[in-house]
Amino acid sequence: MKVSQIPEFFARLAESMPNPEGELDYVNMFTLLVAVVLSAQATDKGVNKATKTLFQLADTPEKMVALGEEGIREKVKTIGLYRNKAKNVYALSQKLIDLHNSEVPQDRDALMALPGVGRKTANVVLNIGFGEARFAVDTHVFRLGNRTGIAPGKNELEVEKKLDRRVPDPYRINAHHWLILHGRYVCKARKPDCPNCVVQDLCRYKDKTKA
Repeated sequence: MKVSQIPEFFARLAESMPNPEGELDYVNMFTLLVAVVLSAQATDKGVNKATKTLFQLADTPEKMVALGEEGIREKVKTIGLYRNKAKNVYALSQKLIDLHNSEVPQDRDALMALPGVGRKTANVVLNIGFGEARFAVDTHVFRLGNRTGIAPGKNELEVEKKLDRRVPDPYRINAHHWLILHGRYVCKARKPDCPNCVVQDLCRYKDKTKA
């Protein structure tokens, strides 16, 4: 895909998905952070099922700490890697209390200093929670960046940096949502639904599927 075609690429995705949203359930900034931490290597559907009860009991760092690591573990045990994730959720909650007055910081480095929070998680929180133009590169975004040619890279950071350079306004805020949703439901890993793809003629993928 030529760089000059990128505005058209996002214009079509925007037309097909006017109001893209993340699919994780949350009730405030803290629960957004926790949900994203829990979503690593897990489906949003599975996370939402587990956090429905968890967030009813603990929607602040203080309540999460009071629940305890064992209590958290019991609520999220249906999620992959739940033991380590419960440990991180407890620890990050305590760290928010100790260092950030129980508030989720609007700073990527501060977020990444929290247990269980990597660059992708920090970018999701900054984008969804604070409305910043950030590009969270998960497996879907990484695949689309390389498959379509919009932002090819050998690793997630390379793809993120190219998206940051190439995605024009007014598409920057919603760009990673469009890419994630398009990758999840249309440009799937094993069998992309090319006949129903609104950007298939712009995409450089050689092995396009047929109807």
